[in-house]
Amino acid sequence: MSVPRLAPTRLRDRVSLLVTTVAAATLLLGALGWLQATRDSIHEEVEAAARVAEQWLRVLSRETHTEAEQRRLVERLEAVGRLRANRVEVFDGERRLLYRSPDSPYKAGRNAPGWFAAWIQPEFQAREILSMPLTLRITPEPSRAVLDAWDTLVQGAGWGLALLTLLGLAIRLAIGRALAPLAKLEHALERTAGGHFDTRLDRHGVAELDGLADRYNHMAANLDRALVRNACLEEDQAFVRAVNARLEDERRTLARELHDEFGQGITAVRAIAGAIAQRSTDQAGLHGSAQAILAMTSQMQDGVRGILERLRRDAPDTPTPLGQTLADYCVQWARCYPDLRLRQEIGDTTAAPEVTATLLRLLQESLTNVARHAEAGNVRVALEQTPAELILTVMDDGRGFDPTHPTRRFGLAGMRERVDAVGGTLAIGPAQPRGTEVCARLPREARRPAALSPRHSAQPTIPGDPA
Repeated sequence: MSVPRLAPTRLRDRVSLLVTTVAAATLLLGALGWLQATRDSIHEEVEAAARVAEQWLRVLSRETHTEAEQRRLVERLEAVGRLRANRVEVFDGERRLLYRSPDSPYKAGRNAPGWFAAWIQPEFQAREILSMPLTLRITPEPSRAVLDAWDTLVQGAGWGLALLTLLGLAIRLAIGRALAPLAKLEHALERTAGGHFDTRLDRHGVAELDGLADRYNHMAANLDRALVRNACLEEDQAFVRAVNARLEDERRTLARELHDEFGQGITAVRAIAGAIAQRSTDQAGLHGSAQAILAMTSQMQDGVRGILERLRRDAPDTPTPLGQTLADYCVQWARCYPDLRLRQEIGDTTAAPEVTATLLRLLQESLTNVARHAEAGNVRVALEQTPAELILTVMDDGRGFDPTHPTRRFGLAGMRERVDAVGGTLAIGPAQPRGTEVCARLPREARRPAALSPRHSAQPTIPGDPA
């Protein structure tokens, strides 16, 4: 069974109740102290009155031997009446009551409550004076003093209750005014919870409330800026999704064009080269060239197939056999150019797909430039690896060239763009003792650029275009 939850009390109610309770406890302690002092005062006053009455009666009862003297004593007592807060009784030798003082006319007919009288009234013993043959008894009666104390207490309690009521109302009003800024803070938080961050709180000169206002204003400003950033981010994401969708369409279109146009052209070239190879078995030079064309077109078909796979789906992030890929290409290139001696120093290693593709394109471009422009006799291809990077070096002993000399071709620009795209460096310079050296340093894990720079987009790369 669930226990019902009590409604929460407001802070000003709690504080006013606490202060009022403390004030009531203070008044109660003061009342207890006053009651103890009043009890002691009643005891002293009644005790003093009893002693005075006892002394006067002893003097008055010195000669009561005859009946006439006894009558004069009773007459004098009747004439005096009540002796302050004492009851006087006269008994004869046979303990018969001859006289009793009258009750006090002060606040006649009223008495303090019994529990109050039992709490505050002191204990007194009756006193007897023997004046043969008479006996005089004095009995202290503090009932009137106790009644006065009760009336004073009731009057004080009334004033105290009124004072507590006024104090509670004043404290409630003062705290309500002091905590009025909290209502504005509550309203601001409600608006913040609803997604509106334009509310700001003012300072009121109270350190604690000003601290809350400053912190809320800082939080609201941060949330407002975050809301603007989120809106911009959503716009950017929508733009990126649109661009990606357009890129996907372009990739599919490009894949179809490559398959329909370039693929058919390669197939036609292979058919022609195959026919030449079959009809030139007795001509070694022509037959070898036809075989080289077949090998090159086979490689081109593999390249186009790889491009189509990357266009149709994302490239895998698993490492690819870099060493084997570069070594196979060197073997095919050497078959196409038997007059050039190629020495390769490539070990077995793997790299990310982007790095493998970049190094393969660099090797193709470098060897193509050697075959077309270097007039070299020897070529050296080396692939070194460190824990952080891969180093591809292509060196020939040809006539060399000045890489700083301006050219209208895009081969070198394409090589640099490919290396920059994966976060590597490219150095092209003269070899020793002669020729050209191309050295590319690429990280083992390619850096994925967020977007192409205007420089990249302005200069398209033409694979295989010589420098």
